Amino acid sequence: MKNRKHRPLRAVLTLLFLAALAALFIRWDNSALQVTHFEPSLADLPAGFDGCRIVVLGDLHTACFGEDNTGLLNAVREAAPDYIFFVGDLLDAFHEIPEGYAAAAAEGLSAIAPTYYITGNHEWAIGGVPELKESLAEHGVTVLSNQFLPLERNGDTIVLAGIDDPNGYADQKPPETVAAEIYAAYGDPFWILLAHRNNYFPAHYSLLGADLVVSGHGHGGLVRLPFTDGVISVERTLFPSYTAGLYEKNGSTLFVTRGLGNSGSTFRLFNRPEVAVVTLRRG
Repeated sequence: MKNRKHRPLRAVLTLLFLAALAALFIRWDNSALQVTHFEPSLADLPAGFDGCRIVVLGDLHTACFGEDNTGLLNAVREAAPDYIFFVGDLLDAFHEIPEGYAAAAAEGLSAIAPTYYITGNHEWAIGGVPELKESLAEHGVTVLSNQFLPLERNGDTIVLAGIDDPNGYADQKPPETVAAEIYAAYGDPFWILLAHRNNYFPAHYSLLGADLVVSGHGHGGLVRLPFTDGVISVERTLFPSYTAGLYEKNGSTLFVTRGLGNSGSTFRLFNRPEVAVVTLRRG
């Protein structure tokens, strides 16, 4: 009889212990940076860019990894990138933005390597995008707003283009026009497109002719389980695709970073914040 009286208490304590372990794991899973490595093989990559190392960041959503993001900056610095691509959602519409947050991130990243930035949907939802772009530029970041420029390495040249998120101005230059301008200026170059929304790749961005498209937005499908490409998309659809890593369609290669932060009340599960190191290989 004595042991039976203690069984409910033991069960409660066990449940509390398991709940505490689960809470600690979720906290760790949403705050412990993971450095991942990818090596896309690209047939038309100029020889001078073979081995070019790019750190791809996205969807920071005003998160902090250490004081003033020192943890994030240290991880990027240790990767020794040639370039840093930030593919949108630096800020979050549902989180308080600390004063000077964007400027500090820009200054820290651009001190490591040339850094290129495009907007995500959250920057436009917050507003003040022209002022944000100006601040980032003043602190060393190159902002690409439906624009392109040449990158040179070891005597070879490729073209880097970046487009604003579709949440931007209604009359903004469409991606097709950007692509047409690239071909008019450079003939048929190897070119990379920075475009925030991963889910626009299969039906839209893959048709533009870019050799490599680099995106974010998908958050790795939020919850990642074996044999899935994520369980739920940021648009709240089940079992999305094109949420993390490398894909190919219509002769174009896509790389999607799982991103770093969370928007609003969302959280990650088996899907740690990612510092992606993409090393280009001549296929």
